[in-house]
Amino acid sequence: MGSKNNLMNTLSRDVRKDVEVLAEFIHMYCEDVHPGAAKHHAVARGAAGRYLEGISFTCCDECRDLLLHAVSKRIVCPYDPKPSCKKCPTHCYAPKYRDMIRRVMRHSGMRLIARGRLRLIKKYFF
Repeated sequence: MGSKNNLMNTLSRDVRKDVEVLAEFIHMYCEDVHPGAAKHHAVARGAAGRYLEGISFTCCDECRDLLLHAVSKRIVCPYDPKPSCKKCPTHCYAPKYRDMIRRVMRHSGMRLIARGRLRLIKKYFF
């Protein structure tokens, strides 16, 4: 039982890190591409809400919807370890969000790495 709890904590920690990275990517994209839009915190109930609790970034409605979709898909991802989305055999994002997340990653990835966020290199390239 103890090892199962440790596994759940590890998975939750991995999901939390991924959610933080997603929020950071989406926040940067939103700030650069939607500078005049009204910004709000992403709020959700259930598991998504628990993972978003510590996220202080704000974004427009369109980007918030993307973040909520991405978080919900990350939480239910059946793969362990989770592959990068571009190498995943199962494309779980709705087509609309798949196109959006590609734009977000393309826009924000190198900018965050250039700002010294070296831990994101793994997420961006792998």
